[in-house]
Amino acid sequence: MRAIWKGAIAFGLVNVPVKVYAATEDHDVSLHQVHGKDGGRIRYQRRCEICGEVVEYKDIAKAYDDGEQTVVLTDEDLASLPVEKSREIDVVEFVPSEQVDPILFDRTYYLEPDSKSTKSYVLLRRTLEDTDRTAIVQFSLRQKSRLGALRVRGDVLTLQTLLWEDEVREASFPSLDEKVRISAKELEMSSALVDSFSGDFDPSEFTDDYQEQLKTLIDAKLEQGDSLDTEETFGSESEEDEGGKVLDLMEALRRSVEKNRGKKGASDTKGTKGTKDDDGAEKASAKSKSADSKSTKSTAKTRKGA
Repeated sequence: MRAIWKGAIAFGLVNVPVKVYAATEDHDVSLHQVHGKDGGRIRYQRRCEICGEVVEYKDIAKAYDDGEQTVVLTDEDLASLPVEKSREIDVVEFVPSEQVDPILFDRTYYLEPDSKSTKSYVLLRRTLEDTDRTAIVQFSLRQKSRLGALRVRGDVLTLQTLLWEDEVREASFPSLDEKVRISAKELEMSSALVDSFSGDFDPSEFTDDYQEQLKTLIDAKLEQGDSLDTEETFGSESEEDEGGKVLDLMEALRRSVEKNRGKKGASDTKGTKGTKDDDGAEKASAKSKSADSKSTKSTAKTRKGA
């Protein structure tokens, strides 16, 4: 793993230098969009709706639209806002772990000690374990202010980003306002059903059946020879390195016209090569018509002899 950020956990006079690593990764099979008819790769262009030009990523700015007006925000505008000037993960408070609603959990990161001495790191980890507390922290990452929770997983401290309170929707369903009567017998039978399914949770016992079946399907089609040449349908790697440039219809037509004009010009030059007199145009015309009739060919020869 590669660290994505370096900083320090700070609470009181205690400072714990740490490295931050992404704790999760996506293992879904990556699929591309292609033309079902010939397997050609479908790519997307960033095209300006005013001038119609394809815009490079470096020339793209951000904007806010309120429905009536649009405000363009340049890189300079955004740079004037407070950024992660501090590399500290500031502990705001230690709260009972059960008070942190799991619905707030977002991304998870591993924290590794970033100093020769790991004593402060181990001390904080042991304290959280013994007190069954979670540290609520605030920090900045990738130009955004974050709220987070410091938790313990095995021997490692984890930093879990939390959603802000206004990012969680309220659940209000009229159907739940209706009064429902549950009998003691129904509750007893439901509890018995739960007991019959009871066990200890082990994530390794579960697999993504869809992804497994998708991989099996892909392997089967490859074995049957049901595949296309990637370079022919997707283009070469060098083309992708150039920014995934894709010709739109007008550009393709323009290049085709220029190519045909070049061929036509070369053909005309070849047909009139060696003709120096004023009758050159008539001779070229007579020569091109020779394939249509013998009489025309004969006439052309007569003129040439004259």
